[in-house]
Amino acid sequence: MEQNNSSKPEGQLPEQDLRGIIREAIQEFARGEQIRTEPALKAELLEERRRREQLERRMNELSQENRRAQQRAEEAERQAAIRSELQRLGVAKVELAFRAVKDDVKRLEDGRLVARGPNGEVPLKEYLNEFVQENPELMPARIPGGTGTVVQRPADGGAFELDKIRPGMTAEDREAARREIARIASQSLRGA
Repeated sequence: MEQNNSSKPEGQLPEQDLRGIIREAIQEFARGEQIRTEPALKAELLEERRRREQLERRMNELSQENRRAQQRAEEAERQAAIRSELQRLGVAKVELAFRAVKDDVKRLEDGRLVARGPNGEVPLKEYLNEFVQENPELMPARIPGGTGTVVQRPADGGAFELDKIRPGMTAEDREAARREIARIASQSLRGA
């Protein structure tokens, strides 16, 4: 019998079978590696998700805190503008007037301050000007003192009468006169 040269010796596999075996071995190795690394990757993925959620929460907190800080700053600026305008108008009782008008004043989207008046919304200056004219008791008295004004004397009884100032006073009387003049001057500076 004649041997066929085309047949392979025993123990040798056809080339396609060899490729399939190698491919299967590589796939099996890749599956094994995937199974081995999968828990670590899942844990890393969970940790990244936890960090991302934590960062998102912190960003939301900072965003809310920023909004609140802006609102406080806007409110402080609004209150300062009201007080400043009241002072500019010469109001003596600024805090009293401020408490009376603060709830009527609001800020528009364009940043202007307006107040709700009887004629609708009006600019802050116009509103406060009308308010001061309607409430003259908030303004300082025009003439301090006058007829009927009572001079208050200290209750200690040791007050010095200014009528007693004269040449040749004793050192003790001069010192008492200086104290009385200083007391009167400080009262007038305070507006009492």
